[in-house]
Amino acid sequence: MPGAIYAEGLVKTFGDVRALDGVDLDVPEGTVLGLLGPNGAGKTTAVRCLTTLLRPDSGKAVVAGLDVLKQPDAVRRSIGLSGQFAAVDEYLTGRENLQMVGQLYQMRARQAKARAVELLEQFHLTDAADRPAKTYSGGMRRRLDLAAALVVSPPVMFMDEPTTGLDPRNRQQLWEVIQQLVSGGTTLLLTTQYLEEADHLAHDIAVVDHGKVIAQGTSDELKARTGGERVEVVVHEREHIRTAAEVLGGFGKGDTTVEEHTRKLTVPVTGGAKLLAEVIRELDSRGIEIDDIALRRPTLDDVFLSLTGHVAEEKTEGAGEQGNKKTTRKDSRKETVK
Repeated sequence: MPGAIYAEGLVKTFGDVRALDGVDLDVPEGTVLGLLGPNGAGKTTAVRCLTTLLRPDSGKAVVAGLDVLKQPDAVRRSIGLSGQFAAVDEYLTGRENLQMVGQLYQMRARQAKARAVELLEQFHLTDAADRPAKTYSGGMRRRLDLAAALVVSPPVMFMDEPTTGLDPRNRQQLWEVIQQLVSGGTTLLLTTQYLEEADHLAHDIAVVDHGKVIAQGTSDELKARTGGERVEVVVHEREHIRTAAEVLGGFGKGDTTVEEHTRKLTVPVTGGAKLLAEVIRELDSRGIEIDDIALRRPTLDDVFLSLTGHVAEEKTEGAGEQGNKKTTRKDSRKETVK
């Protein structure tokens, strides 16, 4: 039986650009699906199709048991949507914004006022409740926008990069609110460029690139695809890099990667902390001095890199509401030691 959010073969083109190229999704009720990918991957287009803002060229979509193409009005009544940019009336106060949304949903005035008070408290906006929204910081506007999407307590929520441009403190506050929502039974589809965010919030993650879902699974399942644990060693002397690579090659379960400029070597392994002690002993017996050694599990950044050849874009913290985008590519100075 399809989940609370279900898509099959969604295709959407804009001229020669194929923004969605056969997207399949299935989000069980009461869970979070993280759509992870860089700008232009198709995440926002998928959200707009699922929330009736765009009509897909082909494919099927069902949200809250309702056919998105055949029952768009009923779908809109059953969902909440927080887009990339805060959609609040700057000239109304925070309280007035929330009450207005409640009345648009045909709540009684008293009920809309009471719900506004609840949400202002939940989103830490009570002190600013009677100030015009145009005086709010970027983080406060994002919280108000999310509160507005929750006025009618929808069973299904869509959040399109809800924490983009926020400082770490505001991002953490929104994460806490999102976790509260899901613990109360809300189903959530969350798009994000932040690898840490997907890792922290999502039960399942769908990696999207060029309009396609190229991988899906839990955080642990996706990380396992990159080869499990890795030993990282930074040697003290550059002249010891080749010998250290030979040592690591004897323990590794794959090729050893060398970054000459940082003197760092990385190799996939199995065996955990016990193996790490053996590596240290062998390096010491060869007279190789090291500055650092660590055993680490792969991150979602590693997953995205291994799947696409580039990591998901990240925003520079504190760069304002829009943020500064930066794409990190594979370091051209890396080489693989066979």
